[in-house]
Amino acid sequence: MIGKLTGTLTDRNPPEVVIDCHGVGYEVLVPMSTYYGLPATGEQVSLLTHFVVREDAQLLYGFATAAERQTFRALIKVSGVGPRTALAILSGIGATDLAQAVTLQESGRLVKVPGIGKKTAERLLLELRGKLGADLGERARPENAAHADILQALLALGYNDKEAAAALKALPADVGVSDGIKLALKALAK
Repeated sequence: MIGKLTGTLTDRNPPEVVIDCHGVGYEVLVPMSTYYGLPATGEQVSLLTHFVVREDAQLLYGFATAAERQTFRALIKVSGVGPRTALAILSGIGATDLAQAVTLQESGRLVKVPGIGKKTAERLLLELRGKLGADLGERARPENAAHADILQALLALGYNDKEAAAALKALPADVGVSDGIKLALKALAK
């Protein structure tokens, strides 16, 4: 029903923002990834939206990119995941990282999101497989099994996805897991 809002950002109170569109203020719930990219109060803003009508409320969710909205819509189709949980997932992991986690079937990354337990994470991985933008997830696929193991080790050590991916790019294609981890840690220490 309401697919996009363009107007003046009048109020910011995470995760909610108010957008004034010609005298009508719309309360919009946004993931933190969108919230951090918003302009200052009083500036023009444009958000793609998803309108949810429930028995007790009508809620508007806003997104900076089409990929975020597409991911949100895929998430709310999963059994046991409502709009609030989907918003928490997008705030905690982001659309690109979620697609990567689904592609690599990494439930450990989803469990780190508040409110997501092991069973929900496994259900998400199962039901979202192949449904998120292939262009998002395929980019992140490691070259081989050893690289996937090295990526897992770096993530377990607390490195973020960007750091781990940069370290993987510097590794030779035929490197073993233990040697690869050592080389990656040396590269990250610089």
